[in-house]
Amino acid sequence: MAHAAADSVLSLVDQRLVAALQCDGRLTAERAAHVLGLNPATVRRRLHALSADGTVRVVISPVARPRNGGSAGALFLRIRVLRGKLDTIVAALAAREDIPFIDVTTSGDEIFAVARTEPGSRDPLVFRQLPSTQAVTSVESATILHVFRLTSEWRHQVLTAPERAALSHAEPVIAPTASGSPGLYGVDTDPLEQSLIDALTPDARLTAAALAAHTGHPESTVRRRLAQLTAQGRLITQVLVDPRRLGLSIEAKLLLHVAPDHLAAAGKALAEHPSVHGAFATSGPSNLHAAAYFPDLTALYGFLSSDLVGLGITHVETAVVSRAVKRTPPPAGQDRRLP
Repeated sequence: MAHAAADSVLSLVDQRLVAALQCDGRLTAERAAHVLGLNPATVRRRLHALSADGTVRVVISPVARPRNGGSAGALFLRIRVLRGKLDTIVAALAAREDIPFIDVTTSGDEIFAVARTEPGSRDPLVFRQLPSTQAVTSVESATILHVFRLTSEWRHQVLTAPERAALSHAEPVIAPTASGSPGLYGVDTDPLEQSLIDALTPDARLTAAALAAHTGHPESTVRRRLAQLTAQGRLITQVLVDPRRLGLSIEAKLLLHVAPDHLAAAGKALAEHPSVHGAFATSGPSNLHAAAYFPDLTALYGFLSSDLVGLGITHVETAVVSRAVKRTPPPAGQDRRLP
């Protein structure tokens, strides 16, 4: 039997399993089958098939929701390059560990990226490296001031509300450990937790037994610490899947100008919209950035002409994504070091 095309739409059963993993990345086949009304053997077979060919990956999210919305300690970068130099600049950016997300737009000379940085710092990438690169014609940066929605929080709308509630964990409470050094999401961790997180980062569905073998810790200790990490919100998973496989062939970046007295309400409204997978208040003239998935251009037009009405938005710039270059981290076994 011939393999399905890489961009063919998944079956409804597979889409529902993807949505279930968005609720709980370490979901067991038995629990998924119980909630979704499926046969456990079918779920195990489909989950294995989806992961084996790389259609779906579950990873540790590179960013977490800051306390009280807060700042994510990141920059949005909009980089324009000379025609013919796009691939060279994209490859150089993709090799950097401090850049978890890269998108190329349909303009053919424009890159959108996210760079992790210390808030208020003179980031060398922005201040020295990119401006001194001859192939780069312009760089715009915006600091994330407030998080309304993260990509890891987006849910594909193929489950009922009761199904999502049954599959989701209780709201985590992020709490630092008594001692240790800064780890993922800026929360103190210890060597045991760090070893688990490092092993789970490219494959968050590794079993406790596999983690025990990988880290050399007893399986009972691994299970206990995993439960603690989850309860404290330090094990945030993200499902990596091409949105085209979910029937969402259009991704758009939206740069919005919003009156200050409407900013909070507009950001919240965008965060609650089922198409929006990222919404952030930012510095710069476009003080609200959003990213959204749509089944087609007609749906994107409807969103712009209807769903944004009444939010206090005075200007919208829309960039359609042609290629999602990087969704960190890389698959297990792939070299993650800088060249």
